[in-house]
Amino acid sequence: MDNKSVGFYEEIEKQSKRLMSFLKWVLIAGIIGMALGLVGTAFYYGLLFVTDFRNANPLVILGLPIGGLAIVFLYHVSKREDDQGTNSVIAAVRSEEKLRFRTAPLIFVGSIITHLFGGSAGREGAALQMGGSIGNGIGKLFKLNEKDMHVAVMCGMSACFAALFGTPIAATFFAMEVVSVGIMYYSALVPCVFSSLIAIEIAKLCGIRGESFTIAAVPEFTAVSAGKIVLVSILCAALSIIFCIAMHNASKYTKKWIPNAYLRIFVFGIIIVVIQLLTRTTDYMGAGMDVIERTMHGEVNGEAVLLKLVLTAITLGVGFKGGEIVPSFFVGATFGCLLGQILGVSPSMCAAVGMIAVFCGVTNSPVTSVLLGFELFGMAGINFILIGVAVSYMLSGYYSLYNSQKIMYSKFDAEYRGNVWNYNSGEGH
Repeated sequence: MDNKSVGFYEEIEKQSKRLMSFLKWVLIAGIIGMALGLVGTAFYYGLLFVTDFRNANPLVILGLPIGGLAIVFLYHVSKREDDQGTNSVIAAVRSEEKLRFRTAPLIFVGSIITHLFGGSAGREGAALQMGGSIGNGIGKLFKLNEKDMHVAVMCGMSACFAALFGTPIAATFFAMEVVSVGIMYYSALVPCVFSSLIAIEIAKLCGIRGESFTIAAVPEFTAVSAGKIVLVSILCAALSIIFCIAMHNASKYTKKWIPNAYLRIFVFGIIIVVIQLLTRTTDYMGAGMDVIERTMHGEVNGEAVLLKLVLTAITLGVGFKGGEIVPSFFVGATFGCLLGQILGVSPSMCAAVGMIAVFCGVTNSPVTSVLLGFELFGMAGINFILIGVAVSYMLSGYYSLYNSQKIMYSKFDAEYRGNVWNYNSGEGH
């Protein structure tokens, strides 16, 4: 047999292996997508039910401290007192750190309790934790090797995020991008795409419609309007740094002040309730999607940025459960809307830019941010959103919501810097 024939058969063998790998991941991604489509749907309707119940019975927020005690107890009896939330999921993608399946029901129940009693938290961070742990569990059932387990975790993250928020493109790329900034895990592209699309279709069949917003007024793209958006983006980058610092320091200092987990969550639960009652509004309870919707019409309260930031930092910092992504949307949208009113440029456009810019700044995920802007707002104002993402990504520096996130490439030079960790990690730079 000549060399050409040998080369031909070797190529056939390689293509066969690739096809088998493709089919394997379509099967696994399909199962993960179906499972998390159902879990995401159950979570969505659970949050909707407790939110409606809380709105109909405002005094239920008085039970927040007791709800906090229940969360701490659940994590204690499950031996998950050291749970690091989304950080654990990100670490599991890049390292040999193991995820436990019990994380999924714990974050599910913990988030439901937090939202029922008016804690200030989102849902997508919880979705990432549920998705990662269930994806990991399904990977174990298929006896995947270590590298494939990492892909299964990303697959689960994408699926649950897509099911809950209705943005399959952003969900796909977020899981691949957020782990190591500057490096995209393209080996997970097929699994994440299939799991996201299957999960969102199941969610749609169950009556869930994805989030979308309409920008009330999109200004003409001129040097003046673009310049104002650049200024908004610079300030949003600074806000994203403040948001990250607040989120990490709330946990650090509340633990220092009150070491006992039960006492800590009870005391600060009371503080949260008092602040909520003093505001005389439900705007800062739960995720706050209705407030974000109002900013798209140019409506905002001046104190909204600070109150949401503080309440979210306390809520998640002391041990209540939920997500930090939608609160970052809230803070960015309200801040952008305020800046738009001050600068004399469409407040609704600035709200959209602020929402995406702050998300980019706290997650260091520019590709996801652009795609998220497209899925949430369509092509309206996409040039302004692109400016917001680019400026915020660069000027937010090496801060992050996630200690486990690693900055692989410099934000300021065309340089690989695999030893750069975000400032919150405590590692070297």
